[in-house]
Amino acid sequence: MILEIVSPEATLFKGEVTSVAVPGINGEFQMLNNHAPIVSLLAKGNVKINAQNIKIDKEFVSKFNKVNEQTYWLPINSGTIEMNENKIIVLAD
Repeated sequence: MILEIVSPEATLFKGEVTSVAVPGINGEFQMLNNHAPIVSLLAKGNVKINAQNIKIDKEFVSKFNKVNEQTYWLPINSGTIEMNENKIIVLAD
């Protein structure tokens, strides 16, 4: 599935991922391939990205926390998420 993380300044990440966990306003939830369509508000927390080959642009890598070779976390204050047809768009603040 494809994940795109957009902030007010720029697109921070766009690429193929295996799973994404986000801090929903009612608690954290995870999305895997073929997840049902969803739109949700996000709370303060971490967007957790899992992928085989994560490639983050050099200018934005400092915004992410590297957990291991396949996992990165992006701290956010709030945002929204939409998943539809294996494409996830996170609008993060």
